[in-house]
Amino acid sequence: MIGFLKGTVEELTESLAVVDVNGVGYEVNIGSGTASEINNTKDEIKLFTYMSVKEDSMTLFGFLHKEELELFKLLIKVNGIGPKGAQAILSVMSVSDLRFAILTGDAKSISRAPGIGGKTAQKLILELKDKVSDSIGEDSSYISGGSSAPALITDERSEAAEALIALGYSSQEAYKAVKACDVPEGADANLILKAALKFL
Repeated sequence: MIGFLKGTVEELTESLAVVDVNGVGYEVNIGSGTASEINNTKDEIKLFTYMSVKEDSMTLFGFLHKEELELFKLLIKVNGIGPKGAQAILSVMSVSDLRFAILTGDAKSISRAPGIGGKTAQKLILELKDKVSDSIGEDSSYISGGSSAPALITDERSEAAEALIALGYSSQEAYKAVKACDVPEGADANLILKAALKFL
């Protein structure tokens, strides 16, 4: 399998890049966001890739950021979401926004992706919520708050975030606030909520 490609872009559309790697041109399926990023650079690029193998074809899917590829791999494990569906979701949502949507059950945002209906979005949330929560706990960079000390998304912080969403804040605003607010260790959801409101 091909883990990544490093080379120059010879051709580029919103959905395909032809990458020249030592004289060999690789066709790589990409999302519109990736295409925009590539279009803004003339330098050599590195695409993290996933190879989809079927009876009649082999297709490469490429991402500029490794966390996109990791989330892509989680998405294609959900029944009903193939590689093209997963890439469609990542084309309309950033990694952070998609993680927020999964954690907060925001199926409406996910179903904005072409070919992803409400039922599929709900199934995605149900199957990936625990996996996304675990990965956030391991790497706080997925939620950027502004505090120099990383804060894990604990049950109390999640509860506080849900309360903020109920008050009308977006899921992204809510999770950023509960991560960034400075509260003592072991603080309950009410205290976190008050601190997060001050942060907002």
